[in-house]
Amino acid sequence: MAHPKMPARLQSPSAPIAPMAPQVPQAGRSASGIAPRSPQAPLPPSVPPPPPLPANFGASATSSPVSKPTGQPAASASANPTLPDIELDRPTGKSIHTVRQLIETVAVPRMSLSVEREGGMPVQRTIVHDGDLCKIGSHASNDIVLRDPMVSRFHCRLVREDGVWRLRDSGSMNGTKLDGVRIRDADIVEGGVLTIGDSVVRLRAGAPQKEDIVPMLPSFGALVGTSMPMRRMFGLLDKIAQSDINVLIEGESGTGKELVATEIMQRSSRADKPFVVVDCGAISPSLVESELFGHVRGAFTGADRDRMGAFEAADGGTVFLDEIGELPLELQPKLLRALEAREIRRVGETRARRVNVRVISATNRDLEREVNKGRFREDLYFRLAVISARVPPLRERLDDLLVLVRTFLQQLGVPEEERLFPQPVLQEMSKHDWPGNVRELRNYVERSVVLQSASPTLRRGQGAAPPAAGPINGIDLSVPFRIAKDSVIDSFERSYLSQLLEAAGGNMSKAARMAGMDRMYLHRLVQKHGLRSGRGQGASGEHQAIRVGPMLKD
Repeated sequence: MAHPKMPARLQSPSAPIAPMAPQVPQAGRSASGIAPRSPQAPLPPSVPPPPPLPANFGASATSSPVSKPTGQPAASASANPTLPDIELDRPTGKSIHTVRQLIETVAVPRMSLSVEREGGMPVQRTIVHDGDLCKIGSHASNDIVLRDPMVSRFHCRLVREDGVWRLRDSGSMNGTKLDGVRIRDADIVEGGVLTIGDSVVRLRAGAPQKEDIVPMLPSFGALVGTSMPMRRMFGLLDKIAQSDINVLIEGESGTGKELVATEIMQRSSRADKPFVVVDCGAISPSLVESELFGHVRGAFTGADRDRMGAFEAADGGTVFLDEIGELPLELQPKLLRALEAREIRRVGETRARRVNVRVISATNRDLEREVNKGRFREDLYFRLAVISARVPPLRERLDDLLVLVRTFLQQLGVPEEERLFPQPVLQEMSKHDWPGNVRELRNYVERSVVLQSASPTLRRGQGAAPPAAGPINGIDLSVPFRIAKDSVIDSFERSYLSQLLEAAGGNMSKAARMAGMDRMYLHRLVQKHGLRSGRGQGASGEHQAIRVGPMLKD
């Protein structure tokens, strides 16, 4: 999301990493990092309190007062669920404490699965699964485990979306069939038959019988949203923050995974310790080991002095590994050892160094699919994903459009959303699929403020489509053909790469996937034309793959 996050200082590859001292909060994001925010002080002017809740927020909820500290009277359960009745969470290093917190009881979807054949042998096994996600595979961590050598470790999953069950293959080796047809993603009808390897499973949707309690929190720090997916996530994040286990944050690009990691850290027991952010997708593969674990003088060409890595810099605190799916396969065993043994070795050094860090990682890739394809180690995946949190894409939380628009406008100092975003525009926005998620919405709001007009029509990839092919004007026939052709190619490359990097939000790994090219080749093209990705380079041109945030004090 496009909200201010943790303070950050950008490090040069040749400079040692050290925790920063607390800094004075500054408004907005600067070229060198992210605006600081004290956990106890009021939010800076650029971060206003979340906008008022919608009028119907909590209308169908079951109100329940939360136990208060001893000596304080309990709040009335009949009070209106408005912001003044709820103490919005501030980063305190502890769980969320409220004077009165409303909750809502919701029905949990239920699916009945009858395993009729397993590993080629007839069986009769019925499994009832509650929840909106059911994973099927041969690994013991799945919700439905099939003892079948033809079934992949993470074979497929059943997902409940918009009241409909969908079946999605997880990159399995032998594929998934629904009613005899091989599929990758398809709706499920009552009585549908799955063929998974040599196993057969029949699906039946059951009536929801289990109830789940969802906290009615309108925000989680800088994260805002009143939709059910976000409120479920807020409740999960509050529990995660109280533990010290490793966390994997999953979600599409632009959903705000780094902000989620920051909010978890700010409520953890390590909130007053270093917080080091490593962008695995912005580091050259040959330098990843040095960036993570450090190096000693003479370890390789250019290593003219000892340098600590991210794990040492974060000792006692938290390391956030962004874009963990981009980590080279050959380095993954060393990261696994660092997680298991809690020790690292600098490049060129034989002595092991003890470290005590919590690891929060994030990815926009399907790591289970990557495991099936052999591109990510299974043991490392389970070490990173002791618990997982999925950040929903904007298309699954369209109920939050208005509250997000209001928040962005307040941050920009433009409170009159009715003038820029009348009802017809909001209705059109709700029909858009928002492939760039909250980042795209933020850009759209900022563009509307600058132009003083919000376009009533949105289209996929608006503003990022390349120009249509056409005749090239102004050709100088006095220039040799090869030189003229190279000039046209250079012009095309610059235009294409500029728009590609903008569409990818400056993420080189995502840009390479969008363009269907090797990431290192893309790096060379970007350097050739003097472009900047927006993530790996800063205003000074220094490498910014690792950032160290200052420690937060109680």
